[in-house]
Amino acid sequence: MTPLEVDALPYRPCVGIVLANPNGLVFAGKRIDAQVDAWQMPQGGIDAGESPRIAALRELREETGITNGLVRIEAETAEWLRYDLPTDLVPKVWNGRFRGQEQRWFLMRFLGTDSQIEIETDHPEFARWTWLQPSELVRTVIAFKRDVYTSVLAEFRSFLA
Repeated sequence: MTPLEVDALPYRPCVGIVLANPNGLVFAGKRIDAQVDAWQMPQGGIDAGESPRIAALRELREETGITNGLVRIEAETAEWLRYDLPTDLVPKVWNGRFRGQEQRWFLMRFLGTDSQIEIETDHPEFARWTWLQPSELVRTVIAFKRDVYTSVLAEFRSFLA
């Protein structure tokens, strides 16, 4: 695909979850399909007819096994945030239908115990997981998502202190 073809594509509607434990540390998962040491927070697409809030709770359950009763939603980003995929990845991801993602982010407080986190789900996304300081997470995320992560964590800073 040429850069002009990529620029003409829409963004994929998506949600992201900042899952914080009581100490203000943030969940990070190492992508199971990554060739590099890339970590990220749970995220995923919004299904047709689904609200962003419901999509966030569903994605959290699908990726971490964490059920609704184990979290409290504390905040939502004021705006949708976008990132573009590198041009060479566009044809390989989502069948080349999207240039990147447009995301609504939610801060969720984890009320459970680490033993209730189960990344070996029906369709696993993560090979490993850990709790990180927010600033540490920004350094470990893949470069094309870094600006979104920086914005999200800055917006939620008061909840993570």
